[in-house]
Amino acid sequence: MSIIDTIVQGVLLGGLYALFAAGLSLVFGIMRLVNLAHGDLIVLAAFLILLLSSALGLNPFFAALIAAPLMFVAGWALQYFVLNRTLGNDVLPPLLVTFGISTVLQNGLLEAFSADSRRVSIGALEGASTGLGPLNVGLMPLITFLSALTVIFGLNQLIYRTALGRAFRATSDDIVTAGLMGIRPQRIFAVATGLAMVVVTIAALYLGTRANFDPTSGPSRLIYAFEAVIIGGLGSLWGTLAGGVILGVAQTLGAAVNPEWQILAGHLAFLAVLVIKPRGLFPRAVD
Repeated sequence: MSIIDTIVQGVLLGGLYALFAAGLSLVFGIMRLVNLAHGDLIVLAAFLILLLSSALGLNPFFAALIAAPLMFVAGWALQYFVLNRTLGNDVLPPLLVTFGISTVLQNGLLEAFSADSRRVSIGALEGASTGLGPLNVGLMPLITFLSALTVIFGLNQLIYRTALGRAFRATSDDIVTAGLMGIRPQRIFAVATGLAMVVVTIAALYLGTRANFDPTSGPSRLIYAFEAVIIGGLGSLWGTLAGGVILGVAQTLGAAVNPEWQILAGHLAFLAVLVIKPRGLFPRAVD
């Protein structure tokens, strides 16, 4: 039973990693942009939720509802006025610019909030648990995993069943032809990044309520997000969920053997997948 409990805990942890990775996967799938500031944007959203919940006395879930449209606007503006200028055949400019944004965000958060570790309190929910068959699991990890399922299902429905999704896919497949058909790629890219920032806010909510964070926490979250995306296959949202689950299960199994092996086990699982399937488990088909 203990091994089953360990695997279940790993699956639930994978939901958090999938939320970290979903926004990154969305942006890469549409515009092939690798955002090195993604982890720092998650931490920025976590501090925004903390600020709103403490200053206004709001429940963190309501604070996230306020933070999400603010992050959407920030993501839209960042893409439209800054990142769109870096897109092209050369992958280096986006990497350099997002690295610079990462550095600015970390130092700005250090100046605003100091280097102290913070956490968003959710009261009784922090220690609440519920029965899952013969197992007893934490309520927040379960809510996190269900949120990851909902987010990825919602993004897939948006991409494959709406006019905006058709514009996303058309722009991703052929930006020149999409422009000739009346689509404005710069605006489509900005909307995509705005949506990614909404997902970032959801990830930040669960990051802040389940673990401590500080202004320098972003790079480690970026690594988990990258590993989940690459394990699942670049551009595949359901693959991102699978990648997060594999990463989470590997970490919990490693921790069960030796607590010091938790992070190492996740990295080893990542390397093993790369050796067997260099393009990930469920890569998006390339026409």
